[in-house]
Amino acid sequence: MSTSIPLPRRRRATPLATGLVATTLAALLTTCGAPAESPPAAPPPPMADASRWGSRAALLEANSEMSVAELEGRIYVIGGYPSTRISTVLVQVYDPAADRWGAGVPLPVALNHTMSASTGGVLYVIGGQTEAGGDGPFVNTVYAFDPTVGRWVTRAPMPTARAGGAAAVVNGRIYVAGGRPPRGSDFAVYDPALDRWETLPALPTQRNHIGAVSLGNRVYVVGGRTGAGFDTPTLDKVEVYDVNTGVWSTAAPLLRPRGGVNAIVAHGLLHVFGGEGNPSAPTGVFPDHDVYDPARNAWVRLPDMPTPVHGVTGAAFLNGVIHLPGGGISSGGSSGSTIHQVYRPATSYP
Repeated sequence: MSTSIPLPRRRRATPLATGLVATTLAALLTTCGAPAESPPAAPPPPMADASRWGSRAALLEANSEMSVAELEGRIYVIGGYPSTRISTVLVQVYDPAADRWGAGVPLPVALNHTMSASTGGVLYVIGGQTEAGGDGPFVNTVYAFDPTVGRWVTRAPMPTARAGGAAAVVNGRIYVAGGRPPRGSDFAVYDPALDRWETLPALPTQRNHIGAVSLGNRVYVVGGRTGAGFDTPTLDKVEVYDVNTGVWSTAAPLLRPRGGVNAIVAHGLLHVFGGEGNPSAPTGVFPDHDVYDPARNAWVRLPDMPTPVHGVTGAAFLNGVIHLPGGGISSGGSSGSTIHQVYRPATSYP
């Protein structure tokens, strides 16, 4: 593999299902017994400089239009689809200490465009759609995975069925914003302790294929597009919900409008990567990497991603490194990849 960012120390492992790599066989994992892990890869040469890009072990299978979340030191790539645009139940799980992927317990239903988040040691996969295409069908299901139990459990459904939104966690509650039309303004919060949803004030600008993160007691919704398809108008809007006051406000807009973005917070700063709708690129994908400082309400353009991607909702920040696995490398849903890009962010930018 080609990277120069050092691997972190080994963390406590969580159970994985058998290491089958074929999406078509993933549904058999629940009956295959103990996992069969691939041999560990040799660690990359050390390099600890901030603001540097690198790579890690490739995904087991090419994927895009999936969600990503971190749970107990592991990275979960959930559902989505490869270039066939056939939804998968495959859950790919990454051990950063070993730089190795394995196949996790498959989803109960094949899904793409899900919204995922973890809190309290449990991973939640929310909504999505069962088939490719802008018209769904969309679902309102919520599946919870506790690695100490090793199976998916159905929880209370969302108030509305939607896909292509994004989720963020504040104080142990999961806020889910946006979705493909007609659910682009939907905004609701899930309380895992009560297994209960609450509908909240609508997202001011309806949109989908967005980024969403939490900074303190605020949820930031970033970018996106207005229509169901990738060729619809994109947005630079950044809207902010204060969970204490229940009021929406606006922040400085993105440096360029783009949909299909990915977003994550590291060192108190909001990083936004990639996206679709780039008329100046043959692939239609943005290489942009921008960082937002909430203290200054200002964006800074950083060096481009090595490989521009879109179609990934969620990332992971572990041991000082942002992980960006998979994603489409050209507009639309037929270019899912196995690439696993990593970036070591600085604690501040000029």
